[in-house]
Amino acid sequence: MKKTLVLSLCFLLAAVCLYAQPQNPDADYIKVNYQKFEYQIPMRDGKKLFTSVYVPKDKTKKYPIMMDRTPYSVAPYGVDLYKGGLGPSPLFLHDGFIFVYQDVRGRWMSEGIYEEMTPEKEVHKTKNDVDEGTDTYDTIDWLLKHLPNNNGKVGVWGISYPGFYTTTALLSRHPALVAASPQAPIADLYRDDAFHNGAFMLVANFGFYPGFTNRQDDKPTQRRATGFDAGTPDGYDFFMKMGSVKNSNDKYYKDTIRLWNEMLDHPNYDQHWKDRNVLYHLHDIKTAVLVTGGWYDAEDLYGAVNTYKTLVKENPKTPVYFAMGPWVHGGWSRGDGDHLGDVGFGGPTGPFYREKIEFAFFSHYLKGTNLDLAPVSTFETGLNSWKTYNVWPPKEAAEKSLYLLPGGKLSFDAPATGGESFDEFISDPNKPVPFINGIDDDMKREYMTGDQRFAAQRPDVLTYTTDVLDKDVTIAGNIWANLKVSTTGTDADWVVKVIDVYPDSTKNDKWTGKDAHLGGYQQMVRSEAMRGKFRNSFEKPEPFVPGQVTPVNFELQDVLHTFKKGHRMMVQVQSTWFPLIDRNTQQFQDIMKAKDTDFKKATHKVYHSKDEASFLKVRVIE
Repeated sequence: MKKTLVLSLCFLLAAVCLYAQPQNPDADYIKVNYQKFEYQIPMRDGKKLFTSVYVPKDKTKKYPIMMDRTPYSVAPYGVDLYKGGLGPSPLFLHDGFIFVYQDVRGRWMSEGIYEEMTPEKEVHKTKNDVDEGTDTYDTIDWLLKHLPNNNGKVGVWGISYPGFYTTTALLSRHPALVAASPQAPIADLYRDDAFHNGAFMLVANFGFYPGFTNRQDDKPTQRRATGFDAGTPDGYDFFMKMGSVKNSNDKYYKDTIRLWNEMLDHPNYDQHWKDRNVLYHLHDIKTAVLVTGGWYDAEDLYGAVNTYKTLVKENPKTPVYFAMGPWVHGGWSRGDGDHLGDVGFGGPTGPFYREKIEFAFFSHYLKGTNLDLAPVSTFETGLNSWKTYNVWPPKEAAEKSLYLLPGGKLSFDAPATGGESFDEFISDPNKPVPFINGIDDDMKREYMTGDQRFAAQRPDVLTYTTDVLDKDVTIAGNIWANLKVSTTGTDADWVVKVIDVYPDSTKNDKWTGKDAHLGGYQQMVRSEAMRGKFRNSFEKPEPFVPGQVTPVNFELQDVLHTFKKGHRMMVQVQSTWFPLIDRNTQQFQDIMKAKDTDFKKATHKVYHSKDEASFLKVRVIE
């Protein structure tokens, strides 16, 4: 049987884990204790949105409303067909809520034309000035008027794309919306799922859009799209044979997938992307918010962190909470969250979040229960413990520079000698560095904690390592790479990975894979790519001048990780990361239109003298 190039984690999580009907005891409980209704709720412009409502059969109480708006289908359809689970977790199911699920405009059984990350409008002058904020407002208004036994309070939650719709629910500014939890929310599609600092996230997007595109018109449907069958489990080999990104249409999609083409048509951060950056609109918010994310979310880490930071900055009087754990995309919503790949986290983390953070938050704001929740609840990897703070990043985290030094050294001490000092490597996009050590046909989530020894052995990966640490070093907050580089080409990608190197004496544990060894393990802690031509502007790319020393600075996003005494810190620098990101031709051009013959070798240099220092800016808690 052929393996399929599966849909991205984003789609799988939402379409399967969140909305499927698992066989579990809750399914019978729902049928006994809840009655299902289906409505077509009218919006102000006349379009109707399909909405499933599950109401407790006990009519002696009033219940708050918990709502999830989704592009991934509210299935199953039919008042006699029930979901296998309701709410963010079973804690809600057994505590008494009215649960509402809605197909967003233009998706599945709702009317209208779908627009990816619908641009929000600051002003709504006429009934036709609609967006996700107005759709949420109109839905809440209708529910309050038509659902008996509601207590007048509404909460909204959602993960990934539904997380985006949760964020836009805040923009409804409806007075009955008292609590919302955007979880792994897409905030700026250019920085979340589509591109990372201008580098195209190839494997995840390629697998996602065929399955996501179930309709491209205004006709409601229950038809599900068909995923793409690559005919091989080897994604690296498949994408190398596909060649340049434009071949995706020439060979496979034939220009039939509009949303895929939108990304290929907009490689720069132009107005198309600016219109889809919801962060610009997060002001004048009165609703209490719990923003949730995972340190190992390969898709929407940027969205979670920056949604929180923006809300706190723009709405200082609003209760805003932040929870980050050692999770992949949506990993907090199910399972134990006790490990990722070979790396264990000291015990279950998911149940703690679901009870002590998520349920406690909604129960307080929707039902008036007591709340003992710090503004910031973050899991510290490395030491594997929960930490609470009043703000993020913690005020006690002080900025320090971690320098790349000659001889593959890494130190908080700056280089002492001047002159020209550099390391160089040949980057060949026709022999790119893989992002995982093995065979897979999708964005394998374990890459975010994976052992990087396979990469360190390659001649096109530079490696810098500290001496053995004589004390714990805790990094909290975002990391900025500040590189001084040159290339013989006119463009180049720069990938920086921050790695925790275990002592050689480390013993395997129950999570260690069959062929893995924790002795000397190089655990990736944080990593990010930068398409070099965007180093000064994502809107207006600039070529490199061949051979000229050039600064390339970019953000690696946030961490809370302790490198323990006896470990070492490592930084790896490379220029390919395939097929996680697409290949750079290493020529200044629109890579989305490149031909297979455009990919050229180039020699890259990373400088590390006193005069031309390369370093990472980190925040350290002493």
